[in-house]
Amino acid sequence: MEALAKHVLLELNDCSRERLSDIDFLRDTLLSAAREAGATIVGDSFHIFPPYGGVSGVVIILESHLSVHTWPEHGYAAVDIFTCGNRVRPEIAVDLLVRELQAKDSSIVELKRGILNSPVSHE
Repeated sequence: MEALAKHVLLELNDCSRERLSDIDFLRDTLLSAAREAGATIVGDSFHIFPPYGGVSGVVIILESHLSVHTWPEHGYAAVDIFTCGNRVRPEIAVDLLVRELQAKDSSIVELKRGILNSPVSHE
């Protein structure tokens, strides 16, 4: 089966609480993850939520996006890496994020998106 895109869902537990509430660190880390994975960065947007300092952010890439949502008070981060085509290597971004957020426990679900069951006819 051919798919148009890959969607990686990354659950990060027991992370550095300080890093999960540092908006500048998270922006830099997600941008680095995109670059290291071979993505073409188009833009980004990040927001911090008081009082706990949770951060939501997205890096828009030519091939789709990377996003992060953090709960520092729980040491938890949810990350999505959505890529179209086969050029970007999301596993590189995953390794970087697990390492940089100092996650002691992580799990990954990979989904194929836009599954094409039959060739497109242009008749």
